[in-house]
Amino acid sequence: MKARFAVKTELQDILLKGRVVDISVQNGTIASISPSIRSAQQVILPLPVDPHVHLDKTFTANRCQPAEPGLFGAIEAMATDALNWNEADLRDRIEKALAEAYQNGISAMRSHVDWTQKEAPLAWSVLGEIMQDWRGKIAIQRASLTPLDMLGDVECGTAIASQVHKDSEVMGSFVYRNENLDILLEQVFRNAAHYELMLDFHVDEGLEPEASAFDRIVDLTQQFSMAGRVLCGHACSLSVRPMAEVSRVIAKAADAGVALTVLPTTNLWLQDNQNGKTPRLRGLAPMHELRAAGVPVLLGADNVADPFFSMGTYDALDVLRNASIVAHLAPADWLDSITTNPARAMGREINEIKIGGSADFVLIEGQSWEEALRNPNALRQVFRAGRTQSVGKEAA
Repeated sequence: MKARFAVKTELQDILLKGRVVDISVQNGTIASISPSIRSAQQVILPLPVDPHVHLDKTFTANRCQPAEPGLFGAIEAMATDALNWNEADLRDRIEKALAEAYQNGISAMRSHVDWTQKEAPLAWSVLGEIMQDWRGKIAIQRASLTPLDMLGDVECGTAIASQVHKDSEVMGSFVYRNENLDILLEQVFRNAAHYELMLDFHVDEGLEPEASAFDRIVDLTQQFSMAGRVLCGHACSLSVRPMAEVSRVIAKAADAGVALTVLPTTNLWLQDNQNGKTPRLRGLAPMHELRAAGVPVLLGADNVADPFFSMGTYDALDVLRNASIVAHLAPADWLDSITTNPARAMGREINEIKIGGSADFVLIEGQSWEEALRNPNALRQVFRAGRTQSVGKEAA
């Protein structure tokens, strides 16, 4: 990676929202955007935002192998490994992840942190310290990740909500076919409303049509007037429920102001994963239908090099590439899923490529987005307030 700073930089032949333009960057801001008479040679997008990662779990795959395939085998393996976590181990793995994300142009991330006791876990405080070290590079937001049976308990859930509020972070839960679902979820929303918290749910992460907690979350979002403050992740069961039923709930989600994060790599790996059998089900939430109904759709890397997914990268463009393949997306039409939509869902300022705006964007060689994403090693230039770094074939 090469880094340099130029007071003024002239960038030519850039594909921006269907137009070919030249961009002038001066003193860290976009000074001008003018039409180009030539064909596009590069594509551009604002610095990506990843709304769903697990920095506490990352880079454990080599030491932590699930005994059984699928989600619950990974959960069991991860719980065993977590017994041996210490500050040095967490810090080393998280720093490695952030360095990779920074190189790939990530500007902000929301990391879920497993929280399985009343008190805040070690990973929560370690990540809190690392957040300060990375201030000005990557903006990191923490989201607690607690089983619903615990978070919906009045005493335990209230204690967690109080601590998350004190830390000005996000409260989250894992929800899958829980008994007493309505009572537990309502208590979570009651605490979120009282402490003015944003919510982020891992919900219906499986292929059983009976898994429908997403519906109840939508109803409670409406009931507690929390539009724009509730984000759901996964919702894999929407892929196997009757379409008429799905259409009704996603219309309600749009009205309620609920957003949904799709995690293509992890879900493709975990769902319908059986030893010796080729998967037939993708477990992918209906992205096209959600968007058409007005539900903001986000994309996230989710698990990277851990028992849930032993591969993966902290690279939003790689996530978009994979999503484009499996969900038949036209990538140029879905750039908001890795930029403005996650920024908005996280309550962050929206970064746009406009005159007078900060020069925070990524350039990739290619005459179209298909060409740019075709080659993972295409030259990539990351601009942060006018400072550039090159990633790819010419960066050696």
